[in-house]
Amino acid sequence: MSTPPRTGGDLVVESLAALGAGTVFGLPGQHALALFDALRRSDLDYVGLRMENNAGFAADAHARVTGCVTPLLVSTGPGALMTLAALQEAAAASAPVLGVSSQVPTAGPGGTRRGHLHELRDQQASFRDVVKSVHLVRSAAQIPSALAAAWRSALEAPAGPVWVEIPQDVLLSPAPVPPVRALDGVPRPLPPRPELTEEAAALLDAARRPAVLAGGGVVRSGAQGALRALAEKLDAPVATTFGGKGAFPGDHPLSLGSWLEDRHTTAFLEDADVLLVAGSGLGELSSNYHTFAPRGRLVQIEADLGKLEANHPALALHADARPALEALAAAVTARAPGDGADRARALLERVGARIAAQDLGLEQEVLAAVRSALPDDAPSFWDMTILGYWAWSAFDPRSGPFHSAQGAGGLGYAFPAALGAAAADRTRPVLAVSGDGGAMYSIAELATARQYGLPVTWLIVDDGGYGILREYMTDAFGAASGTELARPDFVALAESFGVPAVRSAPERLGADLAAALGARGPSVVVLPAVLRMFAPTHR
Repeated sequence: MSTPPRTGGDLVVESLAALGAGTVFGLPGQHALALFDALRRSDLDYVGLRMENNAGFAADAHARVTGCVTPLLVSTGPGALMTLAALQEAAAASAPVLGVSSQVPTAGPGGTRRGHLHELRDQQASFRDVVKSVHLVRSAAQIPSALAAAWRSALEAPAGPVWVEIPQDVLLSPAPVPPVRALDGVPRPLPPRPELTEEAAALLDAARRPAVLAGGGVVRSGAQGALRALAEKLDAPVATTFGGKGAFPGDHPLSLGSWLEDRHTTAFLEDADVLLVAGSGLGELSSNYHTFAPRGRLVQIEADLGKLEANHPALALHADARPALEALAAAVTARAPGDGADRARALLERVGARIAAQDLGLEQEVLAAVRSALPDDAPSFWDMTILGYWAWSAFDPRSGPFHSAQGAGGLGYAFPAALGAAAADRTRPVLAVSGDGGAMYSIAELATARQYGLPVTWLIVDDGGYGILREYMTDAFGAASGTELARPDFVALAESFGVPAVRSAPERLGADLAAALGARGPSVVVLPAVLRMFAPTHR
């Protein structure tokens, strides 16, 4: 039997392997068949999902937990367009996803309308406002260099998704170049300028009430150690944004937690005479819906120029969080422990008293049950649902990665994202948390979980509708509309996919979740419950 000729598809998978890819996600389509045929001849681990947007969420989560570029392979037109919501989330969360899409044959892109299946006038235009960079390949010889440039773009701070398009005929044609052995996708570093580091250190040294707000950039850059060293030298309390959960130990005496939708926390940060904002743009959620009004000096470390001083003037360090925090930790003068821990404890007591006055025992019981069942180092992924909103503020992830869709705010993130994380490490359990509305976006991926035996436990809180929107509408208009949903028997539906499932209750939830997380393979736990949010403080 003759060896099939190498094609442009082979060049793609050889290039991805040379750049360091190990696992790829996607869904095949007619124009991309040569690419998927080449996967069969490669050592890359392929995880195929049932819908392109879910494949994008899986690639996003895999990139977040590994810190590496994760490829997403899809086809032209509808397949490509179905990834946009996932790529928006990846962009908001700075997740380095490398989207590789087929295109209509070479004569088509650029304005010629030949009537190809899946043809768009300008497919690239659909992605330019979402991803960091767009790359169009027009010959097989361009494939390795284009993928290396895209890989580097995805990783350079601020990291984010990129998009590469390769016409069908280029993927199918014989590759007239040798097999790819090595490619350079190393990103350029983004260190702080030394004069800015010196000025920031001087401000922090002179501060009487320093504080820190740590965002997702701290987690993404692996700057947790530098942040802790700096906070301890300054005796500075540290709050974390929702995307920055895990940047600072929740049980540390200087920890303020993540209660950012709380006026007490907002006032505490406003009162700092120097507030260091690291890896955050101080956007809507991180600023308590733009009610944050600092009275002291701000020092902001941010890799994204578009976010630097976007909401408040600051001493602005355009830098990746890790080198900037390491430089600051080395430059500031250590002070004797002062009242930082006492101030942090007093704030948390005020926040706790506010929540305790609202008769929210059920919600706290459910969240505590999840915390007790989840191993300390297990990743968790949270959909845009009431329990997820609670987790933003009140859940301590300990040493486990914590991720949600709060960057772009789309539904259906948690379960496919958890599958992506599980594909990165199949030895430890992963938790996904959804409401019944969000769960319906991802039901088809129960087949994916079963097919690949991925150790994901999916907690579905069933309240019969879009619960958070029900609350918002009732609060704003006196009644809700369009929020009530017919839904399936989730237990029976999961079992029809061959996935074990159980219907739980608040008093049994901890035990049911622990059992599910301790079992091999995927599982579903359904909790019928109507949860409420704590009262907002930004109005």
